[in-house]
Amino acid sequence: MESIKRKSLLYKTGVEYGDYTINHALGCSHGCKYPCYAFLMAKRFGRVKSYEEWIQPKIAINALEILEKEIPKFKDDIKEVHLCFTTDPFMLGYDEVSEMSIEIIKKLNETGIKCTTLTKGILPNELAELNTVNEFGITLVSLDESYREEYEPYASPYIDRIESLKYLHDKGVKTWVSIEPYPTPNIIEQNYDDILDSISFVDKIIFGRTNYNKIISEYKNQKQFYNELAYKTIDYCTKNNIDYHIKEKTITENMPIKNSLSA
Repeated sequence: MESIKRKSLLYKTGVEYGDYTINHALGCSHGCKYPCYAFLMAKRFGRVKSYEEWIQPKIAINALEILEKEIPKFKDDIKEVHLCFTTDPFMLGYDEVSEMSIEIIKKLNETGIKCTTLTKGILPNELAELNTVNEFGITLVSLDESYREEYEPYASPYIDRIESLKYLHDKGVKTWVSIEPYPTPNIIEQNYDDILDSISFVDKIIFGRTNYNKIISEYKNQKQFYNELAYKTIDYCTKNNIDYHIKEKTITENMPIKNSLSA
């Protein structure tokens, strides 16, 4: 695996449900084609030249060294640190990234800092041995493998993600799921209830729409569609005592909701 060196690592994120974050790799082997906002930004600012370069990630080999210096500087301001918003901490085929992710979490935990993670890979069983304050999550926008093969071509199968999450849950670890970016019916017809039921054991669900996709704009009922699913998520989580967060602009203001709480 190729490597890079970073000048800094910890930074305050602009993501609405985030605090501080770490991205200790450049690129992501999963090659998502929603399209991927992280890839679009990396290409726009010249960090990578092509999709092919993006899916051959490079690890920041000095990440732990930087972290040693930055933790004392930011510690009093940090509520939690998220791994990762512009790469994947447990991407398939790159054990070096997963191993470094675990070491980063351990180092942050040692100083009393909580970590959250999100992956389209497989959550390592070893995470169950870490501090119980942490929260580990997966992205899950479908249960249809043909959709994954088209839009998340090199990510782990959905059932494997769910099983790794369930293992951690059964070990008493806090778990969560990001159902974002959720596709509209003109991309794929699917039963949203089945997705919710497959992750009924989690502690938190985040739901959000798909953006930056021309096909979505062609779906005339997209506002009503996302409104209904957002309120269905709220209802499901309320009934099952699950925390939830609906991403900004997913619910459209002043938009009538029809059958939003129906099963």
